[in-house]
Amino acid sequence: MHLYPIFLQHPVICIDSRVCPDGSIFFSLKGDNFNANAFALSAIEKGCAYAVVDEPEFAIDERFILVDNVLENLQQLAAYHRKQLGTRIIGITGTNGKTTTKELIATVLNQKYNILYTQGNLNNHIGVPLTLLQLKPEHQIAVIEMGANHRGDIKLLCEIACPDHGIITNVGKAHLEGFGSFEGVKKTKAELYEYIFKHGKNIFINKDNEHLVEMATKVGFEIDKAHVRNYSLDPENWVCYIYGQILDCSPFLNMECTIDLFDKFKVSTKLIGSYNAENVLAAVAIGEYFGLEKKEIKQGLEKYNPQNNRSQLTITNRNKLVVDAYNANPTSMQAAILNFAQMDVEHKTLILGDMLELGEQSAKEHQNVVEILQQNKLEAVLLVGKEFRCSINSFNTFENVNELIIYLTENPINGNYILIKGSRGIQLEKVLASL
Repeated sequence: MHLYPIFLQHPVICIDSRVCPDGSIFFSLKGDNFNANAFALSAIEKGCAYAVVDEPEFAIDERFILVDNVLENLQQLAAYHRKQLGTRIIGITGTNGKTTTKELIATVLNQKYNILYTQGNLNNHIGVPLTLLQLKPEHQIAVIEMGANHRGDIKLLCEIACPDHGIITNVGKAHLEGFGSFEGVKKTKAELYEYIFKHGKNIFINKDNEHLVEMATKVGFEIDKAHVRNYSLDPENWVCYIYGQILDCSPFLNMECTIDLFDKFKVSTKLIGSYNAENVLAAVAIGEYFGLEKKEIKQGLEKYNPQNNRSQLTITNRNKLVVDAYNANPTSMQAAILNFAQMDVEHKTLILGDMLELGEQSAKEHQNVVEILQQNKLEAVLLVGKEFRCSINSFNTFENVNELIIYLTENPINGNYILIKGSRGIQLEKVLASL
């Protein structure tokens, strides 16, 4: 790997010519609407030691490294670096909950180990290499989040990250535009199981999820064997090595967790929503596997404080907001609505935004959400986005978030619990100042 000696001397990678740390390496990536080869000289002038380019006219002296394909070289460099260090890698994917689960796992493991984990949403074909290139010899474990929009995405990320262990949080109807169908989602996520079965050590699996069990079995795993670490919330599966019970969820999730049938401990999280219970159990299972004591697992779970509008409680002068506005799909939307409907609080309002990237299924899935709302008699429902606007419903609907803000200025809400959930592109976070 001809770039590797240079990387060892200059171990900071830069892909934004506006932010060029001194001595870093600039990778001139291309996108649909940009070609960073054109900014390679600017990156050098701002402090980068080298710039990797794939168009000869931009390689004007020895500071410019000409390659066939910049993106592929970034990925190859990351894969090579990961293999040189040999850090234990946990790969994590799933339709819902993967970011929260990743952060819970990292917070738990950090009680005992030096951890590297994916920051923000750097979970794609660019983000995973950038994360791996931050690995240092002192890192003992890395938790690498893997996102996917199309078939083959997880397979590619596994070839780059070479995970030793894997976990799929769940599978649901998301990015149907790219996957084509729910079966396409399952096949893509199962690429992690396939890689671990051939190259890795073990997977962690929610035994309650029949789709995950089917996917794991199909690639060759035997459920209940040593290389499959199970966890469960189902009383019928109480003999699982990791078992959990929800004690309370009004609004924060409190649980009792059991390891190996008899070793019990209670956890008081700062997470909103019973659907987070399986994410907590995943972190318990992985923490136990890596040798943490139950007090260390408990400490890590209780320390975690959700950020970035993910299952986050925000208290204003007028209302209490359950903010889950980072992403939405039919599976997560249904779970959020049902959990909110069951919360033992008064004066509940829902503000829901469109679920994006559902392709031909979009109208049907938005109408399904409307039907769920109608079945759970809630005090007030406000729907935002073109898809909800086109659905058949009796609720207040708004073309965009700006229309909603005007409405809330004229019709203020006070003294309510308010669930705010929608796809990131709807920008529901803008409404927080009006509540």
